[in-house]
Amino acid sequence: MIEKIVIANRGEIALRIQRACRTLGVKTVAVHSQADRDAKYVKLADESVCIGPARASESYLNIPAIISAAEVTDAQAIHPGYGFLSENADFAERVENSGFIFIGPRPETIRLMGDKISAIKSMKKAGIPTVPGSDGPLPDSDREIIKLADDIGYPVLIKAAAGGGGKGMRVVHTEAALLNAIQLTRSEAKAAFGNDTVYLEKYLGNPRHIEFQVLADSHGNAIHLGERDCSLQRRHQKVIEESPAPGLPEKLRHKIGERCAEACRKIGYRGAGTFEFLYQDGEFYFIEMNTRVQVEHPITEMVTGVDIVRETIRIAAGERLSHRQKDIEWRGHAIECRINAEDPKTFIPSPGRIVTYHAPGGPGIRVDTHIYSNYQVPPYYDSLIAKLIAYGETREVALARMHIALAEMVIDGIKTNIPLHQEMMSDAAFLAGGVNIHYLHKKLGL
Repeated sequence: MIEKIVIANRGEIALRIQRACRTLGVKTVAVHSQADRDAKYVKLADESVCIGPARASESYLNIPAIISAAEVTDAQAIHPGYGFLSENADFAERVENSGFIFIGPRPETIRLMGDKISAIKSMKKAGIPTVPGSDGPLPDSDREIIKLADDIGYPVLIKAAAGGGGKGMRVVHTEAALLNAIQLTRSEAKAAFGNDTVYLEKYLGNPRHIEFQVLADSHGNAIHLGERDCSLQRRHQKVIEESPAPGLPEKLRHKIGERCAEACRKIGYRGAGTFEFLYQDGEFYFIEMNTRVQVEHPITEMVTGVDIVRETIRIAAGERLSHRQKDIEWRGHAIECRINAEDPKTFIPSPGRIVTYHAPGGPGIRVDTHIYSNYQVPPYYDSLIAKLIAYGETREVALARMHIALAEMVIDGIKTNIPLHQEMMSDAAFLAGGVNIHYLHKKLGL
């Protein structure tokens, strides 16, 4: 087993990785910016190294500084968590070339799945259903592009090959708007990702967003841990997730889940990953794969009993998966609310000092957070400050527990989106289950 790990991240995921390391007897090194020097995970780590100023570009995205921290602390591995450098193939490669273990997929796999076009081609070969589209970069000829869009059928979705997080996408409803929209998307993609390659897909009008969690080791073993419904989104950013997906037939879960596991075997995947799909009219359509641990992994842990973060460390150490597919059982239901430091109406970030923090409790309640009373929420990073998870034997029990937990949770001194979550716990359509990805956007009038 690895003896010491550098956690190249911050916030609740840094603390979550730290806790997983403790269960394995692994020492941790917390790298942090000057703004995070008083963070809980920094204080609780075995060692800590300041890697730069508050700005992420000078600290959490500073590859030489992170690798230097591993060198000076004599660590063996680096865990990137999610966000920041977690899906940066160049970072993974530099970590390995420097003699350290990268806790995640191989660099070539990250590159393969990071480019949406190559990812779709790979998934098609592996038998994963995909959205009808151009099956590659758009041609240079305007006439060919127009014919392609006609063949797919309007509306179409223009997507950046290097995009992600809802960026680099544009819906086009008519031929008249197509070519101009492509040029705009190319310009935005070039500015955001340094790559102006775009492609076309059929735009699905009312899909749900359902994703499948997988784990794979370096010995050719791969399993799936079922699905999560992440359809409640604002501007393509997830707000509430749940597992299992309401109303999804069990046979379909096993069918798509096994295809995802088989795809991992075919591409030689290693570590934790998530296959993201649009689901409409009983059909799944692959959109992308996230080659890292997801923000919403706790709800899968709650319904399967598998410690996903712990498994990523074991896999990186060269060990085989702790579980076989036949061992995985799905029990009960889990829901996660992402608690952000933001105005619940305008969604403007609300950094500042937390005067009072009180965590909710009771059966089935889990809180993943790094905050505490008198903690200063910095203005430099993502606004996520906590993840509130409720588990129950049924979805109804989980919803009831979440409703109570949100009422008990106290975060004073800053604004949070807790009122929005409380509103959703009383929303008739959400309570019925199966809302599509546009539901929250329309409800908020965006």
